[in-house]
Amino acid sequence: MQFAYNDEQQMLRDSAQRFGEDEWGAADRLRRLSDVGEGAAQRWARMAELGWLMLPIAEDEGGLGGGPIEIMAIMEAVGHHLMTDAYVTHCVLAPALMRGGGDHCTALFEQVGAGKIRIAAALIEDEGYATASIATRAESSGDDFRLTGAKAHVEDGADADWYLVSARTAGKAGECEGVSLFLVPGHADGLVVQRFRSVDGHRHCTLALADVTGIPVGAIGEAAHRIDAALDLAIVAHLAEAVGSMEAAVAATLDYVRTRQQFGAPIGSFQVVQHKIVDMSVACEEARALTMVAASQIASGGDAASLIAAAKVRVAQCGIAVTQQAVQLHGGVGTSEELIVSHHLRRQMMLDLAHGDRDHHKARFADLTR
Repeated sequence: MQFAYNDEQQMLRDSAQRFGEDEWGAADRLRRLSDVGEGAAQRWARMAELGWLMLPIAEDEGGLGGGPIEIMAIMEAVGHHLMTDAYVTHCVLAPALMRGGGDHCTALFEQVGAGKIRIAAALIEDEGYATASIATRAESSGDDFRLTGAKAHVEDGADADWYLVSARTAGKAGECEGVSLFLVPGHADGLVVQRFRSVDGHRHCTLALADVTGIPVGAIGEAAHRIDAALDLAIVAHLAEAVGSMEAAVAATLDYVRTRQQFGAPIGSFQVVQHKIVDMSVACEEARALTMVAASQIASGGDAASLIAAAKVRVAQCGIAVTQQAVQLHGGVGTSEELIVSHHLRRQMMLDLAHGDRDHHKARFADLTR
C-alpha cells in the first residue's frame, strides 16, 4: 500500500511539528508537566487559533470536518513531542460521541472548537473495557435522568468541564441494548471527581455519581454502536501518536549510539547495536503501515472494527518493544527523568492501556472474525 499526505495534510503535519518544537521541547518537558494553569491554557488557546480543535467536528455542526488522516497528521507530532495536551480525548473522542446527539450537543461544539470548554468520556468501569460492561444506572425522573454509579478511569478527565457518561437505562451488564449516553457538567450535584496523574504525565480521574442529573445524547438505549464507532476513531488517533513517539525514540537513540564511545569507537559501529537499531526501525515501519491502513479504512467508510482491533494489539507491541530497546541502548541513564526516551516508554505503556489493553482487543478481534 502506498500512502502519502496530500499538500494540505502535510502542511497540517508541519504546523503540528513546529508547535511541538516551540511548546514541548525535551529540555522544557519536566516544567511543562507541572504546568496545569495559565501556561496550559495558553497552549490550548493557541491550538484553537490553529484550528485544530475545530478540525474533527463535522461541518454541519460548525466544525472543519477533518477526517482520520488529518487527525493522524496532528497526532504524529503529538507523539513525537510527547504533548500531554489531551487532544484525542477532548477533540476527537468527545465530538464523535456527540455527533448528531441533539441541539445541546451542537451548542457545545462551538465552545469546544474555541477552546472554552473540555469534554471527557467516562465509559470504563471495574467490569471491564467492553462498551456493554457497565453497571451505572440512569433512571427517568420527569424530563430528566438521574445517574448513579461509578467510572473507574476517565482518560484525561481531570481538567474536563463536562463528562460524557455511559449508563444503563435497560437490560443488564454485558448487553448492548439499553446502553445510553449522557452529558454531565463537572460541577453537578452528587458528582465526586477524584483526580490523579499517571506515569506519563497525563491527568486522569475517577467519577462517583449519586443521583446526578444527566442530559441524554442521542436515542435512549441505543448508544452502544455510537460509543464503539467513536472509540475506534480515538484508537486510530492514539495509534498515530504511538508511531510518532516510537519514531522519535529511534531518532534519539541513533543520535546517542553515534556519539557514545566505548572501547575507542562509537557503540553504533558495533554490529549487535546496528541489528537492534534495524529491528527498531522495522517495527516503526510496521506500526506506521498498520495505522495508515486503519485510518484509510475509516476514511473510506468501510468496516474497520476488526482491523483496528488487530492494529491496536500490534502497534502496542511494537511501541513498547521499540522504547524498551531505546532505554536499554542508552544504558542506566535511559531510565532517568532527564532523558526523553524514558518518557516515551512510559507513554507507550499508557497507550497500550488506552481504550482497551491488548488482551481486550485480541478477544474483540476473535469475536469480530468468528
